[in-house]
Amino acid sequence: MPAPIRFRFRPQKAVAAIHQMLFWAREDGLGDPDLHTILKACYFADKAHLNAHWRPIFGATYRAMAYGPVPLEIYELIKAEPLWLAELGRDDVPWRREGYRVILTGNDQPALEHLSLSDREALETAFRKARGLTFNARTAASHDQAWERARLGLIRYEDMIAEDNPDREAILDALSEDAHLMDV
Repeated sequence: MPAPIRFRFRPQKAVAAIHQMLFWAREDGLGDPDLHTILKACYFADKAHLNAHWRPIFGATYRAMAYGPVPLEIYELIKAEPLWLAELGRDDVPWRREGYRVILTGNDQPALEHLSLSDREALETAFRKARGLTFNARTAASHDQAWERARLGLIRYEDMIAEDNPDREAILDALSEDAHLMDV
């Protein structure tokens, strides 16, 4: 079996994406999103972008957990892990957690220059999808083939590429050798 496809994680993109989702949540007036909504939106966005544009947005490591895929590095960023803050050269993030809720703490604009137009479009679609589902429906929607194949381990990017994607083999060929070098 070939080595799994891996990407270099982009923390700047993750911070910009989380920040943007919190802005959308403020605008929609439905209250602060929970961790589950944000984490599943990241998964839905990465998977959709990978299938459409042959690269994910974040390059996160996804673990298949009981309530769906969790992008491990993004979860750590939401919790403001000091090592990620140091890597980013930051002292803090523009949000705080209260239990399962993630709350925007200021009015600064997200650093959208870290996200391409296609990144932002996939992220917005995924966030609106995740935000519109109940916890149980989000969990069910994320329990896809990639999640099942991981058997509560790490999800392989290869499994995130849809079986019916007409470009599946070309995507796999393109990513199999140098995905870890890509600037996602």
